[in-house]
Amino acid sequence: MAVEELLDAALTPRQEQRRRRVIKAARKLAATGGYDAVQMREVAAAADVALGTIYRYFSSKDALLAAAMAEWTSELQELIARTPPAGGTPADRLVEVLRRACDSMEAQPKLSAALVRALASADDGVAAGSADVNARVAAISAEILDHLDPETRADVLAVLGHVWYSALVGWVNGRTRIEDVGDELERAARLLLA
Repeated sequence: MAVEELLDAALTPRQEQRRRRVIKAARKLAATGGYDAVQMREVAAAADVALGTIYRYFSSKDALLAAAMAEWTSELQELIARTPPAGGTPADRLVEVLRRACDSMEAQPKLSAALVRALASADDGVAAGSADVNARVAAISAEILDHLDPETRADVLAVLGHVWYSALVGWVNGRTRIEDVGDELERAARLLLA
């Protein structure tokens, strides 16, 4: 059974707990040492699982880090549900959400850089994590953009996703500051929602 098929199948509570421990260990290693610190043997040791167990859930380090990005996005989604954006216009509310996301990434720069680097991978295993991130961002934005028809909403989110990714790559490579990422996102959001 392929990793992707296994992930599509329902995991038992014990398997889900083990998978989450692996993601947590990878996040911790990335937060302290960046992308290169996430070695599968180190992750296995930190999560107290066999190396083969990791490969049952994740086809590669990049797939594991993409799943970590999806988990981070889930946490952001929960935070925003508890404290919704308060701006007066949809653009104001969307910008507030995007700024919160940038603030969260700025708080853990090594982890954020590792996640962005993993999302750039051509590894097929990254697709599931990336799709999960996109779905969660769409869910976060759904109420804010409920005045748009579904196709336009999807287009706005796709363009913002491209701007965000491009700006993050510039930040990860040291060409821009994290504040620039937020500024680029705000500019794009305001133009798209004008």
